[in-house]
Amino acid sequence: MKFSKESDLDKVLNSLIIPYKERVPDVYKVIDGMLKEGMIFKEEAIKNDHIAFRTLGVPNLGIASLEKIFLHYGYEKRDYYFFPEKKLNAFWYSHPEPRYPRIFISELRVSDLSQNAKTIIKKYTGKIKKDPVDKLDFENVDEVSTFFTSALWELPTLADYQSLQEESEYAAWVIYNRYYLNHFTISIHDLPDGYNSLKEFNTFLKSIGIKLNNAGGEIKVSKDGFLKQSSSVAGKVTANFQGSEVIEIPGSYVEFAERLVLPQFQSLPKSEIDRKHRRDGFEAANADKIFESTYESQQE
Repeated sequence: MKFSKESDLDKVLNSLIIPYKERVPDVYKVIDGMLKEGMIFKEEAIKNDHIAFRTLGVPNLGIASLEKIFLHYGYEKRDYYFFPEKKLNAFWYSHPEPRYPRIFISELRVSDLSQNAKTIIKKYTGKIKKDPVDKLDFENVDEVSTFFTSALWELPTLADYQSLQEESEYAAWVIYNRYYLNHFTISIHDLPDGYNSLKEFNTFLKSIGIKLNNAGGEIKVSKDGFLKQSSSVAGKVTANFQGSEVIEIPGSYVEFAERLVLPQFQSLPKSEIDRKHRRDGFEAANADKIFESTYESQQE
């Protein structure tokens, strides 16, 4: 049987979404609301703008490791972003087939952290002597899919988690959640009139009880004005730490993106507007605030 990368990519992406939806009740809340409002007539009508992952920038892990999976399935590496305050690097990736979502992978610049934080992270990741992605059989979709929820390092202690959280909430999130899908993104401009602007859609979200990340404003707007983004505040998940200690911590969230038609294409009839005519890529200033969707300050 001929090996089909696109067919396998569909399976991998679906395997990411299933556990993500189970951990993020807001996903069902939003989808059910959209169905009731008549925005969509089936869940599959939602277009996924992008999905995102968080990683740790240490030997054998980080972007250089995780990206291998998506590059194998046909994704192409695009722009680099740097977040100095949060001490993060990031790249985004696109697939030649436009029906597939963009991918955004960030990594913590562990070397920029305090000695205490570096020591804690090394305590868990230092035992990984080889890139775990190199062991994967990319033609075995089940193996690839399982990898994203695998325990690459031992369960952290609550004390270590809380110590990391004081310095970097991103670090604490990754040390516990690992490669769980951080968020998926509903493409707002593809919705029917009346809901296809982020301002209108946010009104709907608040009407069904979705709490929005207000860091930098509920709508984050790129410098050129053609990329608008909002996100829900991550709900709490029950976290089991070493020693049977249990607390609730931030899990994952949902993002919403509106990509406007670029100036050179605004004379095109609406029926001819396609993905290539809209603002592509990301905006560091927007993403910087979206990261805070998992911050404790947003959950108060």
